[in-house]
Amino acid sequence: VLALVADGERKDFINDGDNAVVVLDKTSFYAESGGQVGDTGAIANGDFTATVHDTKKTDGIFLHICNLNNGIIRVGDTLKAHVNSDRRHAIMRNHSAAHLLQAALRSVLGDHVEQAGSYVSEEICRFDFTHFAALTAEEIAAVEALVNAHILAAEGIFTLETDIETARQNGAMALFGEKYGKIVRMVKMGDFSTELCGGTHCTN
Repeated sequence: VLALVADGERKDFINDGDNAVVVLDKTSFYAESGGQVGDTGAIANGDFTATVHDTKKTDGIFLHICNLNNGIIRVGDTLKAHVNSDRRHAIMRNHSAAHLLQAALRSVLGDHVEQAGSYVSEEICRFDFTHFAALTAEEIAAVEALVNAHILAAEGIFTLETDIETARQNGAMALFGEKYGKIVRMVKMGDFSTELCGGTHCTN
C-alpha cells in the first residue's frame, strides 16, 4: 500500500467501516478507461478485508475505491488484490464484441464508420458511430450475422505491444483525436478486426 485517502485527506491507516481510496505499487485491477468500466473485487490480508467498488486512474495512478469491511489497513501493508473474475470476463466478452461490431459496421456500411464513443460494462456494450442515416432492418441483420459468425468461428484474439507506425502498417485502426504514446497495444481478432486498444479482451 503506497497511499490511503479518506475524506479528501491522506491517512496513515484506515479503520473498518470507512470508505477509502487505496493506491498500490502494482495491481491486477483494470481502471476505467477508453469506455470500459473499472474492475471491482476485494483487497485483503490477514488483518483486514476491503471491498473494491470501482477502479479509476489519474495521471497513471490507479485508485481502488473501497469500503473497509473489517480490520485496519495501513500504508506499507502487503496484501492480495482479487478481481471479481466473473464480472471481468463478462466485460471482456462485451469489449471484444465492440471490436467485432465496429468491423462489421465498416464492412456493411463502409469505411467511413468510426467509433465516436462507447461504454462497455458487464451488462452492455454501447457503441456510438457516425453514419449518413439510421440503419435499415436489413443492415442491422447483416451486421448481427457478421458479428455472430466471427464469434462462432472462435478465431484467436492476439495482443501485441509495438510502435504506432508498425501498428498502422498492420492495419490497426486508431481513433481520431486520441493521444498515443511511443508504444501502443494492438488487438487483432482473426483477419477481421485490428485496433489499438488498452482494454481487456477474450482470447478467442
